[in-house]
Amino acid sequence: MLKKILRHKYQLLSGGLVLLLLVLVRVFEKVIFYDPFLHYFELDFNMLSLPVYDAYHLFWGLLFRYGLNAVLSILLIYIIFKDSDMVKFASVLYGLFFVFLIVPFFIILNFYADQNNFILFYIRRFLIQPLFLLLFVPAFYYQRLSAN
Repeated sequence: MLKKILRHKYQLLSGGLVLLLLVLVRVFEKVIFYDPFLHYFELDFNMLSLPVYDAYHLFWGLLFRYGLNAVLSILLIYIIFKDSDMVKFASVLYGLFFVFLIVPFFIILNFYADQNNFILFYIRRFLIQPLFLLLFVPAFYYQRLSAN
């Protein structure tokens, strides 16, 4: 077991570094990103009206955070699987999922804001957290096991 760990020490160290970077994105979220909903969703948001926000800055803040999480997640997928086809597929999925999430996010925000706070909360959660990584790694692992 120890020999196997030592054989893959650079892979483990680089994977650990990427995980640390994902944690640092979360730790410094209030400093790095424009997101007036960070504090709003920490409160009892169903009883509160939406905070004042700048849609332009919010979009670019969400895009930057999603992109940063996506790049780090794709890098981790590459470190784990060493398969460029998986990286390409994950990149396409990340791009598609961003479009499929950001459009409903702003539609709900602009037209149904006071009615669908939970939907807004969960869509935003997928935009700001690397949740797709938790879905992709087991799926790619299972796909690799099934292919053999």
